[in-house]
Order: sequence, then structure tokens, then C-alpha cells
Amino acid sequence: MGCDVERLRSKIAIGVVGPHDLVEQIVHIGASLPSAASFRLVGAPHAGEHETHDRLSKIIGGIDVVLFTGPLQHDLARQSGDLPVPATHVQVSSGGLYAALLRGVLRYGIDPARVSVDSVAPDDVAEAYEEIGVSMSGVHVSEYLRPESVRAFVGFHERLHKSGATTAALTTVRSVATRLVEDGVTALRIMPTMHTLRQAIDTAALLGTGSRLEESQIAIVLVELAASARPSHSGPGNYWQQELKLSLHRALLTDARLMGATVTPREENTYVVTTTVGALKQATEGFRVAPFMDRVRADVGVAVDVGLGLGHTARDAEANALTALERARGSDAAAAYLVGDDGTSLSLPLRQRRKVEAEPEVESKAVKVRDRLLSHLGDDPEAMVVDAEIVAEILGVAQRSARRVLQNLVEEGLAWALPPAKSPHAGRPRQPYRLVNG
Repeated sequence: MGCDVERLRSKIAIGVVGPHDLVEQIVHIGASLPSAASFRLVGAPHAGEHETHDRLSKIIGGIDVVLFTGPLQHDLARQSGDLPVPATHVQVSSGGLYAALLRGVLRYGIDPARVSVDSVAPDDVAEAYEEIGVSMSGVHVSEYLRPESVRAFVGFHERLHKSGATTAALTTVRSVATRLVEDGVTALRIMPTMHTLRQAIDTAALLGTGSRLEESQIAIVLVELAASARPSHSGPGNYWQQELKLSLHRALLTDARLMGATVTPREENTYVVTTTVGALKQATEGFRVAPFMDRVRADVGVAVDVGLGLGHTARDAEANALTALERARGSDAAAAYLVGDDGTSLSLPLRQRRKVEAEPEVESKAVKVRDRLLSHLGDDPEAMVVDAEIVAEILGVAQRSARRVLQNLVEEGLAWALPPAKSPHAGRPRQPYRLVNG
């Protein structure tokens, strides 16, 4: 008992794994945080991504949680087997893209309208360019989906550079940037912002605390796209499927941030949400309603199966979550299931969102507009992608009014914006939207 007390009183040990420069920056930032007295950072820098598992294995016995500097390192470590401690990673965001573009303009005189970008999600790139008022017609994006994606990054950037289509390559991967510079390509690292790094450290500290305290034991939530909502064919060439995954991830993050949780993609149609029992209990009203399901239905318009697992270790919680997910699959996405550390199983019904009585006319009008558009488009999923020109033609209004209509549908959860379509012509790129039927 004495040893347990001493362990609880000692600082949470957070292992930091990734490139030297990012590990050093995280350790420096962590030392200046107000919460620094509650944790200590154990750096495990590597010279190349292939060293990720080796560097982690040297510190894993002395840490409570591991913080990877990016999703690549996290995925590489998972490929070698289940991690024995909770893990999270620094998120890739548009904030780092702004800084990289500004650096490129000031130092190298690059044209921000003619660049290639990897790792950042297409919708984040589109949002960033819309905010700075620069056309994306000459911007090329290669998204990170899994470690194999990185192998194609160098060729992606070099082909565009050699053809004269781009003035610089922006990448999050250190080895890719190094190779591009060696080959004569202007390459800029997209680095996480200070705010993003502070957030990642706080999340890691939360997970580390949860792994120690029984009253704050680990909770794992597995969210899987329901079989009825999956596309008929899958793969990197299925544009609609990729957009669906991005929208699902975005919806999960909205609720996950409120409970201090992390969201990590796994396999083709599944996401892992890692949090603590206390945070999950609050989000589910004392384990009385299902988490995430109502948000996904409202924001994305699809059904998901949700399994929750509790355990004294991350491994136990994940095993229970898998059992719960299997039971949820048989409920036709009508309820989530929870399996506790003692094997107890609970059914958590879908939360019924209260309607805002002050705005019934606005909601009714938006639904009628959506239904009117759908009636002209038919049931083909591909036909449900529209833009301002199509909406203007169907409704008989100006394109400016059509854009306002589409924005209103997005705000009401009846449509979601897709990345702007590439165009060989100058001017504003075509902005497509996918209508949500249901």
C-alpha cells in the first residue's frame, strides 16, 4: 500500500517521442506550464521515423503515458503491437500552415497560391486559404491517412515542382523535408503552434493521471460507421468515402474536446476515443445516454455503432470496448453499449436533442429547402453533391443568394461543405456541398 501511495504522490511521467527539434520544444514548453509541478517529461527523440518503436521501448517501463509528436509516430508505434500505456499525439492543424506560408513568403518569396501541401486535411487547407483570401486553384494537397501515405509524399511534391506547378512544398514530416531540400525543392516544415503543443501536453497529463487513479480509470470509446451507412465500395479513390471520414472525425472531435478526450482513427471505419471515466460519466449524464451518436447524426447525417469500455488499464478498457461494440452492432445503431471493468453491461439509449422552440420556422424552412433540392436530384449519392450554381438553377435565385442558402443548410446540419474543387481557370474555386438526407 505504501508503494501505491508514493506512486500516486509522484509526478505523472509523460514520454515524448518524435524528431529532436519537436521533442526539445515540447520539453521546453512543458517546463513553463502552470501544471508543470504535476508531471515530468521524458524525452525520447529519434533521428528518423524508423527509430520510433526502438526509442519508445527504451522508456516505456518508466512512463505513465506517451505523447507522440504527430500521427505518423503514433501509427508506427501501434504497428509494432498494442501500447501498454495510454497514448496521444500532437494534432496537425491549419495554425501551423499559416506560419509555414508566412515563413515561405518572407524568407523565400514563394507564391502561396502555387504550393503543394501534405498531411493537413483538405478541408483545413481550404478553410485556411479562404480566411487569407487566396485562391486554391494552384494548391495541391496530399492527405495523411496511414504511415504508407508518407512514402508517396516526396514523389508528390517533386512531380509538381519539376513541372513548374508549384513554388514550394509544405510538409509535416522532417525526413520528407530533408529529402526535398537535397533534391533542390524549396521545402518548409509545417510545425505545430505553441497552443497546439500546450494542449497536447495537457491531454497527455490527463491520460497519465487516469491510468493511475482508480476513480479516474481509463475509458475507451470505439465509434464505428454503421454497416448501413458505409459506401458500396471503399478505397483511396472513393472521394465521397474520404469526405465522410473527415466529417465523422470532425463531429467526434467536437464532443471529445469537451471531455478532454483524444480521437484517433483506426482501420477503415472506426475511431478510438480515449478519456477518463469521470469525464465520460459527465458527458453521458451518469451513463444514462449514449455519447457521440446524436452529434454524428445531426452533423454528418449517418448512423454509428458505439461501444464503451472501462478498465484499470488501457488494454482492459479497450478489450471491454470491443465487447461492447460487438453488442452495439446488433442494435441497429439505436443504442450504445458499455462494458465495465467487472464485466457489467449497460445499454445507453440515443440522446433525444431538445428542439429549440424559439426557431421552429427557421428549421422548417431549411428542411423544406433541402427537400426541394433533393426532389430535383434523385436518390443517387453522387447527385447529392451540389454547388451554388446548381442550387441557384433549382431555386431560381442568384448565385450569391444560393451561397447563403447553402451556408444556412450547413448551420442547420442539413449539408456539409466539401473541399473546393480544383479548377484550371482563375478565380474562386467551385465550392461543393453534400446534402444530408435524413
